[in-house]
Amino acid sequence: MSIGNWTIHTGVAVTIPREDIDTDQILPKQFMKLIEKNGFGKHLFHDWRYLNLEGTIPNPEFILNQEGFKNASVLIAGKNFGCGSSREHAPWALSDFGFRAILAPSFADIFSINSAKNGIALVRLKEEEIQYLNDWVSKNSGSPIRINLENLEVQAGDQSFPFYLDSASVNRIRNGRDEIDITLKHTKEILKFELIRKNEKSFLEVHW
Repeated sequence: MSIGNWTIHTGVAVTIPREDIDTDQILPKQFMKLIEKNGFGKHLFHDWRYLNLEGTIPNPEFILNQEGFKNASVLIAGKNFGCGSSREHAPWALSDFGFRAILAPSFADIFSINSAKNGIALVRLKEEEIQYLNDWVSKNSGSPIRINLENLEVQAGDQSFPFYLDSASVNRIRNGRDEIDITLKHTKEILKFELIRKNEKSFLEVHW
């Protein structure tokens, strides 16, 4: 599963105008048994997306099952998106499905941290701006929305909205880096530190 590596994303937007969408709604707990990041997309919004527990009967009323939105990559939602548990599986499911940006008035803190690590830009906009975009998508179904991480701007048709995203999250997404990647960037410094520590505190070494 790709974890990002993008600066400008243009994709079909889908609206789920609900507040307090929690991580158990994004990915129900019974699907957390998988240990790899891949494969979670098919379980995204499972209880809303399917009419049966097995996930074999799609709910035709749910937006992601409707023509024109099955390949959506920009999600517009209500405030406090990603609340509930701290499970990173929720961003895994969103990313694996194909979402690259989520637009909402606010997000849960831990969800925000986990999203950037998985290539998802969380775009905080004013409630009236989110309402404008909801209306715009309704009138322009299937039309793309553009998210630009270089100038931090959302564009829908001829209307654009600025947003703030911290530089660390922007860098993670633009470079497709998780914690391990970021750590490995400092391999030389780590090896140098270990060598110095070994020479200065050799008594700490364990010999079996």
